[in-house]
Amino acid sequence: MINIIFEPNILLAFFVSFGMLFLYFLRIVRPEIARDQDIFFATLGLLYSSILVIHGWRLDPILLFSQVLITSILLPTCWENIRLRLISYVFFNSRLPNQTE
Repeated sequence: MINIIFEPNILLAFFVSFGMLFLYFLRIVRPEIARDQDIFFATLGLLYSSILVIHGWRLDPILLFSQVLITSILLPTCWENIRLRLISYVFFNSRLPNQTE
C-alpha cells in the first residue's frame, strides 16, 4: 500500500534529495572536484529519500526524530567534504611548477 501524506517525512526527503541532486550536478558544474563514488552515494541518498516519501507515514515520532538526526549529520558532512575537496584542489593547483617538497 502506498500512502503519501504531507508530513515532516516529506520535508526531510526533500532536503535529502536536494543534497543528493547537488552531488549529481557537481559532476557537470565542477568536474575537477567530483569523485566517482559520488554517483553511488547520490543514488543511495535518492533511494533513501524515495523510501521516506513512500513509507514515511509509518514512522513513529521517535523514529522520525532519528531520521532527522541522521540527515542533520549527513548533509553538513557532505558539504564539508565538498568544501575540503575544493580547498585541496585549489591548494595543489596553485603551487608553482618548480616547487618540490
